Amino acid sequence: MTPTRKAAPAQDELLKGTLDMLVLRTLTVQSMHGYAIVRHIERLSGGVFNIEHGSLYPALERLQKNGLVVGKWGESPTGRRARYYTITAAGRHMLGAKVSAFDRVLAAIDGVMNGV
Repeated sequence: MTPTRKAAPAQDELLKGTLDMLVLRTLTVQSMHGYAIVRHIERLSGGVFNIEHGSLYPALERLQKNGLVVGKWGESPTGRRARYYTITAAGRHMLGAKVSAFDRVLAAIDGVMNGV
């Protein structure tokens, strides 16, 4: 979220393929507004993932359009109006499929990198 901090190219490539999965997994913890989603992912990734609003909100809109999350207006802990996102049953199903596919990709990469 820091405007002066530029994401590394490798991070950009990884996030393009995994942002939806990371958001869906984050929403299995509880309903969250956008800023909380970003902070949760940053914290659990040890700061490796720095998700910009320009990436997050289009992803959330896409997930909503596809019925994987629902958004509902509420009040944040600071008293501001915020849209809270909740994963749907379809979103949980899609998350399972995405995690399985991602695990296969990781295993394939590991095979290539360590199977010399």
